[in-house]
Amino acid sequence: MSYKPYYLEDVYRAEAKARFTVISTFAGGGGSSTGYRLAGGKILAINEFVEEARSVYRHNYPHTPILSEDIRELRGTDFLNVAGIRVGELDVFDGSPPCSSFSMAGIREKGWGKEKAYSDTKQRTDDLFFEYARILKEIQPRFFVAENVAGLTLGSAANVLGSAQFGLFGEEQETIYHTLTRAGYKVRYKVLNAKHFGVPQSRQRLIIVGVRNDIDHVYRFPTNTQPIVSLGEAFEGITHDTNDLTECDISRFAVGKELKKLRPGGQSEKYFSLNKLDPNTYAGTLTATAGCLSAASIAHWQDRKLSVKEAIRVQSFPEDYYLGDTYKNKIERLGRSVPPFLMKEIAHSLPF
Repeated sequence: MSYKPYYLEDVYRAEAKARFTVISTFAGGGGSSTGYRLAGGKILAINEFVEEARSVYRHNYPHTPILSEDIRELRGTDFLNVAGIRVGELDVFDGSPPCSSFSMAGIREKGWGKEKAYSDTKQRTDDLFFEYARILKEIQPRFFVAENVAGLTLGSAANVLGSAQFGLFGEEQETIYHTLTRAGYKVRYKVLNAKHFGVPQSRQRLIIVGVRNDIDHVYRFPTNTQPIVSLGEAFEGITHDTNDLTECDISRFAVGKELKKLRPGGQSEKYFSLNKLDPNTYAGTLTATAGCLSAASIAHWQDRKLSVKEAIRVQSFPEDYYLGDTYKNKIERLGRSVPPFLMKEIAHSLPF
């Protein structure tokens, strides 16, 4: 399967079909929103706390209302008023609460209540999923889609997530799962890998979907039916100018010298996160820190970091998507995003 590049014009054209409506929280630079738009979703409003992310979002989607407050300061009516709808009328309530407090087993006890650096600001992140659930309960959309790290299903972090089985033993009071069910929804969750949905990257994410209790529908997650896209296929047709290659040059750093020792597909024993990509297969996970040239991350088989043009395809973004003013900022916005192709398939699996 070859990768099919696309542009913002294609996104705008798809959104114009307006098959369903969406409000997105923790919207970042617009990865999830782009996926919904590709599926024919009309974004009525978003909430994003990080100024740099808002700037990127506004540049690409200038007509979408943005609520910039910390979600703890907002109420359901704030979203409904700016979207021009009433309780129960929204189709999809979307959200990707920052997940640093849930990304490792045991972190809940060690990091609970502490502020963490996030992009250009600091914020507590351990309670944001419950804030998302609070707004959900207040606006009562037909469906919700929440996205988070796959690690939330593992170890002691799974005690924060919860499940239907927890309810059998009366331990459901503080879990994410039971908070969402008490908001009035039939809840299902599953870990999906973006590589199965046209994204040339292994990126596992926990997807939680809820169907409002009065809607007679059993949600089914999209199936892994698409062929894997290799990096060689994804990068076909990309041309670079001098600046494109200069800004991802890491030859002067220790990780750059180490990268030259690796074969395509190899992983450094000295820098665990340093992986030389293989053009015959997909990429490892593109992280927010990959834009730091001296940091270990996935890297090109030509002994450099990925160019921005390549990273855009690794994350399945539009070719002409504005991402910021520096290489570091551009890669961070991509690394913090949900791949649009993944969210497009999730949206297609909803009954619209």
